[in-house]
Amino acid sequence: MPHRIDTSQIMKYLLFLTLPFLLTACGKPDEKNTASTEVPLTEEGIPIDTNMTVTEVVGIARIEPEGKIIAINAETSGFIRSVLFSENKKVTAGDILVSLDDDLEQARFKQAQSRLKTQLTAIEAAKAALNSLQVKLAQARNTSQRNTRLLQGNAATQEEVDDSRFAVEDLETQIAGQQAAINQQKPGRGELQAEMEVAMVELHKKKLRAPVGGSFLSCEVRPGNYVTTASKLGDFALDGPYLAITEIDELYAAKIREGQQAYIRLQGSDEIAGRGKVVSTGPHLKKKSLFSDTSDNFEDRRVREVHIQLDDNSKVLIGSRVECVINLGDQQTAN
Repeated sequence: MPHRIDTSQIMKYLLFLTLPFLLTACGKPDEKNTASTEVPLTEEGIPIDTNMTVTEVVGIARIEPEGKIIAINAETSGFIRSVLFSENKKVTAGDILVSLDDDLEQARFKQAQSRLKTQLTAIEAAKAALNSLQVKLAQARNTSQRNTRLLQGNAATQEEVDDSRFAVEDLETQIAGQQAAINQQKPGRGELQAEMEVAMVELHKKKLRAPVGGSFLSCEVRPGNYVTTASKLGDFALDGPYLAITEIDELYAAKIREGQQAYIRLQGSDEIAGRGKVVSTGPHLKKKSLFSDTSDNFEDRRVREVHIQLDDNSKVLIGSRVECVINLGDQQTAN
């Protein structure tokens, strides 16, 4: 009798053999394959390798004078006679920049000078008269004393003695009056002296002078213009080293320290245009401001403002836009 094969048993046996393999295949997923692939990006959308050691940070910078660019204004009002400075001209403190019309101030100064001279002459004349009276008084006293002695020896009369005494008293009265007149004129001399000094200051102000040393970046006045204290003569850059002012992205902002070495290069060029060091770092992160093209830029990145003081100003111009490379040095490992 043929032997009957139980197919159900065979299926159970095959399932028992393949079950371990199925369990292995359906086990935990590969963590390496399921890990998040999200990586930080730069502002341009370029992936950043977080395991890479960063030794330099690059930012776009603007060249400015250390004391910023200021406006030089006229100190007083008037019509311009001559302009003695020009664009890109270097000046030192006290140099005359502009001469204003000063005919009125010259006349006032000469008038005050003349009045003071007249007053001083009058005082000197009063002093001379006082000296003359004092000489006469000395002579009158001698005469009075001599007549008194002669009266004692019956060589002079009482009338002569009285007359000589009255002469002394009269001269003493005149001297007191003359001295009072001189004292009265002295305050007038002080007032006229002050008046002349004021006139001299007003005249001096008609020569507009440089308050500090530096270079003019522009000249905005011409001979014949009328200026007031609100009128700007031109934009002015103070003497001193230039600064490269840049903004570093928040990703690297904490790595910037004062004293780090840096260099600048013109955009699109590898040639180094100057070297320097970090002298100032912003205390906080802020929105981009130096080179934002539009006011409606809603970029969510934050930046830190950094100032690099240059060792040499000769190869760059104020207002230039350059690339600034900051060397992080050993500070990278500390972070």
